[in-house]
Amino acid sequence: MRYLRMLTNSMMGGALGAAYIVILFVELNPGTTPTLASLVSLSGTLVLFYGLNLTVVFYGLIVLGQLFAVEVFSPGWLSVRLLAWLSTVACGAATVLMWLNAQDFAVALEEHTFRRMLQIAVILFSCTLVMFGVAVLQVSLSRRRSLLAAFVLMASIGASVAVPLALRSTASSIPVESKSLDVATMPSPSGPMPRVVMLILDGASLDYITPAAAEGRLPNFGRILDTGAALHLTTIRPTQPGPVWTAVATGKLPVKNGVRSAATYAAGANVGLIELLPDHCFSRALVHLGFLSEHPNDSSSVRAPPLWTILSSLGISVGIVGWPLSHPVAPVRGFLISDRFHVAEAALIEGGEGRAAYPREALPAAIEAAAAAETETPPIPALAGLEEGALQQVASDDPTARDRLYGRVALELDRSYRPQVLAVRYQGLDAVGHRFLRYAMPRSFGDVSEQERRQYGDVLERYYAFVDGAVGVALSSLGVNDLLLVVSGFGMEPVSLGKRLLARAIGDPDLSGTHERAPDGFMLAYGANVAPGKLPLGSIIDVLPTVLYFLGLPVGRDMDGYARTDLFTRAYTTERPITFIPTYEK
Repeated sequence: MRYLRMLTNSMMGGALGAAYIVILFVELNPGTTPTLASLVSLSGTLVLFYGLNLTVVFYGLIVLGQLFAVEVFSPGWLSVRLLAWLSTVACGAATVLMWLNAQDFAVALEEHTFRRMLQIAVILFSCTLVMFGVAVLQVSLSRRRSLLAAFVLMASIGASVAVPLALRSTASSIPVESKSLDVATMPSPSGPMPRVVMLILDGASLDYITPAAAEGRLPNFGRILDTGAALHLTTIRPTQPGPVWTAVATGKLPVKNGVRSAATYAAGANVGLIELLPDHCFSRALVHLGFLSEHPNDSSSVRAPPLWTILSSLGISVGIVGWPLSHPVAPVRGFLISDRFHVAEAALIEGGEGRAAYPREALPAAIEAAAAAETETPPIPALAGLEEGALQQVASDDPTARDRLYGRVALELDRSYRPQVLAVRYQGLDAVGHRFLRYAMPRSFGDVSEQERRQYGDVLERYYAFVDGAVGVALSSLGVNDLLLVVSGFGMEPVSLGKRLLARAIGDPDLSGTHERAPDGFMLAYGANVAPGKLPLGSIIDVLPTVLYFLGLPVGRDMDGYARTDLFTRAYTTERPITFIPTYEK
């Protein structure tokens, strides 16, 4: 019977821990008004997942403690002594989670939300101290004073839940509606203007490229590093393509551009969409196990004008291929191939609304180029010769094939349209790094066999060589005064041991690379007006202001990034001061 009473106390501790997780979810998503129905539905989902797991953990700790106890402990059905310790652990952990998530997602939160989360962390810490005091004193208190201790404990538990919910503002952010631009009526800029070619890479690391280029294995990257400029770029969390590349395209942090994660999430039919999942508490498992449904973001989620909208409004032609959250496409001066083009059926594209590509006149050439890319052999040199099982490790929807497709489409449309600004995304490095980083860095994992190292150890480098070839094509296309920018939005690093164990527990044992802890990306610049050298650390939101500056256009004062004029020679910057405009938003 005493073990059953231990279970009831563990269930109370688990329920309290789940309540703190509910508060964390609510705080991270200020745009979701917590109605009673939504709180009940969300709480039910989180209690089912976190409450049950915490109950098991707490029960295991209690039983384990009994194995080493000097005397047998027989708690009541609701033991003040036991609940004091369990609530101390739960509230203390909630304090750490609230603080860490506030720090991790600071750039994705409004200032008042960030401050409120810090206030809640202080409140939870204060309640933790009270609970800990009750737990320590409970051992020596008389029965009458034990009743007082029970009252203090219940009051502190109630305050730790009620006060954070009371502080929660019910005001929602008002979305900014993006307006369509009639780019056909926009005036063209007068006078000659240099061309900008951008290659945007997912998961590329300058720390990996530099030694390989120095040894001659990546000659085109080496050419840029020798005669161009290079700098690391801090990225943002969550480090996912959607929010990262939206920040690059708009020059604004998520709190201004409206994209705080790659998707929104829902728990049940009555809950508003959740934009941010908390970190450090295995929240991704909620999606993996079906507790939360995932709804990917698209271009309608972006609340600030991106690069292609700004340039089109100024009469500058653009060619954008595969940029995240560009689907459904908007009219531009030039062409725009969305990041969903690879999944759109040709019949749907030709007979539908043209949501995957603009203009419709570009579709025949794009479809023809995509079909030609599918017949190329070998499809990707980096993966040629691998076993079928290893190919499946990359992804069921192969991003490496997308690189081949989008690269071919960009090359074909660039010949026809010759836009002033061309941007092409390559995402295969991210997919290959997730699966094959362990074989490229076996010392960081320790469980890579010699056979695996020989078989898969050069896969990542071969894919870097494939991207190096794309860099070479871009270099050969430059005119005298043109600019090439190679931008990585985030790097890649080994998955921690804890995350690897969790991945194996949920059936994904091959994950070895991650960008969850926001490793730096980079920007490489090459051109006649670029000053060679390695520059101080920048940010991904500096890319758009830098492009605008190079094109002789004003930078928006409401942008969070800065124009990196130190990329360019003194002769170039002396004649071209930075100019500003209040905003590019309509």
